[in-house]
Amino acid sequence: MPTASPTTTDEAPRPAAPPPTPGVWAPLRPLVLRLHFYAGVFVAPFLLIAAATGFLYAGAFQVEKWVYAHELTVPAGTSEIPVSEQVAAARTAYPEGTVAAVRPAPESDATTRVLLSGVKGVAATHTLAVFVDPYTGEVRGALEQYGSSGALPLRTWIDEFHRDLHLGETGRLYSEFAASWLWVIAGGGLVLWFSRRRALRRVRGTTGRRRTLGLHGTVGAWAAAGFLFLSATGLTWSTYAGAHIDELRTSLGQSTPSVAATAGGDHAGHGASAAAGSAERGVGLDRVLAAARAEGLGDPVEIVPPADETSAYVVRQIQRSWPEKQDAVAVDPTTGEVTDVVRFDDYPVLAKLTRWGIDLHTGVLFGVVNQLLLMALASSLVLLIGWGYLMWWRRGRGGAFGRPIPRGAWQQVSPRLLVPLAAGIAVLGYFVPLLGIPLAGFLAVDAALGEIAHRRGRAGRAGRTGTTEPKETPAATEAKETAET
Repeated sequence: MPTASPTTTDEAPRPAAPPPTPGVWAPLRPLVLRLHFYAGVFVAPFLLIAAATGFLYAGAFQVEKWVYAHELTVPAGTSEIPVSEQVAAARTAYPEGTVAAVRPAPESDATTRVLLSGVKGVAATHTLAVFVDPYTGEVRGALEQYGSSGALPLRTWIDEFHRDLHLGETGRLYSEFAASWLWVIAGGGLVLWFSRRRALRRVRGTTGRRRTLGLHGTVGAWAAAGFLFLSATGLTWSTYAGAHIDELRTSLGQSTPSVAATAGGDHAGHGASAAAGSAERGVGLDRVLAAARAEGLGDPVEIVPPADETSAYVVRQIQRSWPEKQDAVAVDPTTGEVTDVVRFDDYPVLAKLTRWGIDLHTGVLFGVVNQLLLMALASSLVLLIGWGYLMWWRRGRGGAFGRPIPRGAWQQVSPRLLVPLAAGIAVLGYFVPLLGIPLAGFLAVDAALGEIAHRRGRAGRAGRTGTTEPKETPAATEAKETAET
């Protein structure tokens, strides 16, 4: 009877190959997913307000031209009367307060604005703009004005609603909070979207939650760069993060320069201040404007009278559209000579970038095109928020909001990566406190709730017999999400 030949070494079963070592991204993705989910849920209401009011603000520029057409425009004439006579006409009609600045008509069909401060009933941070026909001296009306862009009441109201909800300095925390988290949500969503398999990014031919996810991801990916820009530029003039940015720019020698407003050109008092005195001090407005024109300052310009007897006139360009016109000169009120000049071309790089960024954020850098792009970004943010909440609802199968992403994602991250990541977040949280403080608070509450849930679960298991279902891990949740979509 034949016997089976012994198995050779070559025929012996080979040991199974070890599973592939997960890359750096594998343990991080659930962490990013959890952060994106919770940040989206809790920050979205603030972002929704910022998006809606930002949409209105971007459209307010064109509406303002129509609503205030009588004050802003006049029939084009052939010969303008001197600026000093225009100011005198404004002061005759509105003698209260003092002349803070004068903006000569920048175009042939535009009015001159005489800006008065200290007028009863006008906010301290605002001025009363008196509109004068530059050809006849007729006063066509007066409106409250705010800011360097010359916002009139309609746009000012929307601007303040967008910035602080009409709650003053306290209300500004809302907009800083939204700006502090917008880049985190946008960046996290972008990373999650591009880390998904290409087949799972499709929108066409899909339905239900997967279609919503596809729309959310696709629109978010296209708009992410705009959101990152809005977040960064919004933080530059925020209360807390903005202060840190200013300190950093100062330490790097990148502050925005200002013309010396001291008569005689003494640079010890660097920085022009708003005037509270008469507009017709010394040589007068017409000679001052002529001196500025000789230095190449074209329209639009603003003339700021001397603040006191030791101060000079300051004439500065105020064009915020491309190309920027931001040159400024100081003119001695006794001689009419230019004592100091600051050119926009000589601004430090960060000062230029800050100026361009703010003007692009506010919709003035590229005019109507800029404003339409901002309105499109605001609309996309509203849609993304709606789709995000819809996906959360559908995780509960349409009957209630779905379960949150489980805790414990950070436990899957290697300490070699987790420690520097935590240190970086701590540093970032210091410079952007309305990101760092809420994040620290969320982690503390989340850890406390997790500990409570853990103790309850342990007590429940101790009182039961048999087996219990294993706790769902973040990785398992993500796998389930992928399968569902």
